[in-house]
Amino acid sequence: MLGERDFRWFFVGYTTSLLGSSMAPVAVAFAVLGAGGGGSDLGWVMAARILPIVLVMLVGGVVADQLGSRRVMLAADVLRCAVQAVFAAVLMSGRAPLWAMVALVAVWGLGEGVFLPAFGALVPSLLRDGSRLSDANTLLGLARSVATVAGPATAGLVTAGSGPAAVLLIDAVTYGIGAVALARLRPSTRGSAGEGGSLLADLREGWSEFRSRPWLWITTAHMGLFNLLVWAPFLVLGPLTAQHALGGARGWGLVMGGYGAGAVLGGLLMLGRRPGRPLAVATVATFGWALPSAALAAGAPLVPVVAAALLAGGGSAVCGALYSTTMQSWVPAEVLARVSAFGGLGAFVLGPAGLAAAGPLADRVGAGAVLAFGALWQLGAGAVVLAVPAVRRRRW
Repeated sequence: MLGERDFRWFFVGYTTSLLGSSMAPVAVAFAVLGAGGGGSDLGWVMAARILPIVLVMLVGGVVADQLGSRRVMLAADVLRCAVQAVFAAVLMSGRAPLWAMVALVAVWGLGEGVFLPAFGALVPSLLRDGSRLSDANTLLGLARSVATVAGPATAGLVTAGSGPAAVLLIDAVTYGIGAVALARLRPSTRGSAGEGGSLLADLREGWSEFRSRPWLWITTAHMGLFNLLVWAPFLVLGPLTAQHALGGARGWGLVMGGYGAGAVLGGLLMLGRRPGRPLAVATVATFGWALPSAALAAGAPLVPVVAAALLAGGGSAVCGALYSTTMQSWVPAEVLARVSAFGGLGAFVLGPAGLAAAGPLADRVGAGAVLAFGALWQLGAGAVVLAVPAVRRRRW
């Protein structure tokens, strides 16, 4: 794949911007905690990033199908570059009230909301040989995994040494590099700009394509409830646990770095492989997502928590590569961005509620109870999804 000019440029730019964006959440979390915020404040800031994604994702899918994915992604990278530069400047000024952090993170989320559905539609248009799509998704997943390893670990060190503003400044530069790479692409017509009708008509068409595929909306519901009940509490309560029991920013950076290391190993395992029942394999991989929350709930020390994150990361890589390839293979290119937007909306829509509720709920029943419930839920939900014939029996 790297021998193809457009995919090579995109891979370099995307990998660079991923490195910065994987560093930023660590910096934001400890910027809030460093300003005297607690779990509830951290939850609101995290929710402020997810909520705009939910609000604009459907429109982003329509715009990407109409104007072309590359243009939409380029605009999103320019916006996110500017936002992170401003965020860094606000933190360096020494006056960063909670409302300012919420507002900046919300604009950051707007950029992500239009980028994500366009990304899913762009990748197939960068390849001349469609049979290599699975390996292309796996390679992009590996890039995400490497960034997840290097990003949080580096962010923890930089945050501890120079403060969160330095991390956000690095993130702004990486988004700029991503925008330059996107500007150089000349993708094929597949998945690029097309003629569209009204916004509502285009949305109705995308929704019709989405709901006509049971395997798609079932796995989307699974992901949405995972984000509400498992991942959101983990993201909010994990840093708090790390601050008190796992060594602070460095410890949390190692946990998230372990997750990324597992994802690298999972991606390497997937290269050149094409399981006969991709959705069944992807669903089995989601069982590992229960492990980090379970380890934190049990009060495990740093090493077992990192090991649990490692296994969860491996499952994430396998699941992500297979889900992306099945959607790009089984959904028509002319509606792919919109269908991706509905899938992304379903996955993200409950996230803000989970992020906002995790802190107050933990104050009532304890962080361990919230995390343990999430772990048990993930195991039960995965078993239910795997029992659905449309998921278990689906073949290429």
